Amino acid sequence: MQTAAASFFRTEVIRRCRQFGKVAFRKYLLVTNATISLGLSGVGDILQQNYEVLQKKQEKWDPERTKNMALTGLPVGVICHLWYNFLDHRMPGRTVKRVIQKVVVDQILFSPICISVFFITLGFLEHSKPAKVKKEIVQKGWMLYAAEWMIWPPAQVINFYWLPTRYRVLYDNTISLGYDVYTSYIKHEVPLEDDDEEEDS
Repeated sequence: MQTAAASFFRTEVIRRCRQFGKVAFRKYLLVTNATISLGLSGVGDILQQNYEVLQKKQEKWDPERTKNMALTGLPVGVICHLWYNFLDHRMPGRTVKRVIQKVVVDQILFSPICISVFFITLGFLEHSKPAKVKKEIVQKGWMLYAAEWMIWPPAQVINFYWLPTRYRVLYDNTISLGYDVYTSYIKHEVPLEDDDEEEDS
C-alpha cells in the first residue's frame, strides 16, 4: 500500500513538473527567461556581498544594492531571449562550423551590448549621471568583456550544439552565476579613475 502510494506520488510529481516545464518554457518563455535572469543576478550579488562582509569590507548586507543588481537581470534576460531567437533563426543548424560562427558572433556583437545594458540599467536605478555611466562602461566594461572570453566560448559551444533555443537563457544564467559574482565585484569594488567629477549629486 505504501509502495503504491509512494509510486503514485512520484508519478504525480513528475507529471506536474513536466506540465510546468511545458508552460514555463513554451507558452511563457519570455517571462520565464526574464524571471530566471532577475533571480540569479540577485543571488550573485548576495554571494558577493556575503564575501565582502566576511572580508570586513562592508558591515552588513545591503538589500538596496541586491535589488538593483537583480533588476538588471530583467532587461538582460529579455534581450538574451530575443537575441537567441534571432540568432537561431538567422543562423540555423548545429554543424561544427555553424556553432563556431554563432559563438564568434555572440562574443563580438552581443556581449558588449549585454555589458552596456547592465551598466545603463544600474545607472538609471542609482540615478547616476550619464557621464559616470559612460565612464563605467569604458573603464569596467572591458574587465567584464575580457572575463567573458575566458568563460563563454566553451560554454556557448555546448549551448549552441546541444540545447534547444528555449533552454538557452536558463543554461546561460546557470553558468553565469559565478560570473554574476564577479560582475558585482567589478561594479562595486573596483573604483573609477578620476571619478571626482562624476560623483552622483
